[in-house]
Amino acid sequence: MSAIAIACIVFVCAFGGALAGLWLSTVLPGHHGSSESKEVIGLGVGMIATMTALILGLMTASAKGAFDAKDAAVKHVAVTILALDRMLADFGPETAQIRGLVKQSVDRRIAETWPEEASPERTPEFSQQTAAAEGIVKLITDLSPQNPAQAWYQARALDLAADVLQTRFTVFGDDGSSVSPAFLVVVFFWLTVIFGSFGLRAPRNATVISILFVCALSVAASVFLIMEMDTPFAGLMKISSSPLRFTLAHLGR
Repeated sequence: MSAIAIACIVFVCAFGGALAGLWLSTVLPGHHGSSESKEVIGLGVGMIATMTALILGLMTASAKGAFDAKDAAVKHVAVTILALDRMLADFGPETAQIRGLVKQSVDRRIAETWPEEASPERTPEFSQQTAAAEGIVKLITDLSPQNPAQAWYQARALDLAADVLQTRFTVFGDDGSSVSPAFLVVVFFWLTVIFGSFGLRAPRNATVISILFVCALSVAASVFLIMEMDTPFAGLMKISSSPLRFTLAHLGR
């Protein structure tokens, strides 16, 4: 489900709960609105509001942590690929084909991960990309060093290639959400209860309804931002392709 869809559900639950509370206040018997009843409602809703704040905080921390980790991994891959290219260049001219394949692989990865920035041509699937990356590792392994310096460059290139392959699986192989669906269901329910209590105790006028509308919209916007961070390669908030594009521009030089 998209971030916008989830945010809309949050808004409907929150504002719908507030309207339901306003309606209930007109049909409930008068003694249900006594000061003692309002005090108990306030205490109960205060407890739920605290738990909701904690859950939203956990969701924010989880999504932000996952976003930052993948952003750092993309930058790490970009730097490692540049270092790999330099090791291959220092090995000798016989690595020209491998360096070309590395550059081609980076170009295809950018096109697959950020398709809006790529040419309209069809990009390879993840399995094809993986096979190409593993093929580069095999080509490096098949190099025949003629002296200790070339042997060192080959060993270092293999270490860097293995690092890139491992990090690549970590970044692009995990499409799972860092936000638990159970958390979302609980938040939907709790926000409905909280806003319902607001409507139940609030006077019925345009100002109150407008404030409840803005509050529901604000909560929905916060959930939208959380879910946007949970999809780091799509949407409004996404990881930049600049590090890999910088690497691509300097490969083969």
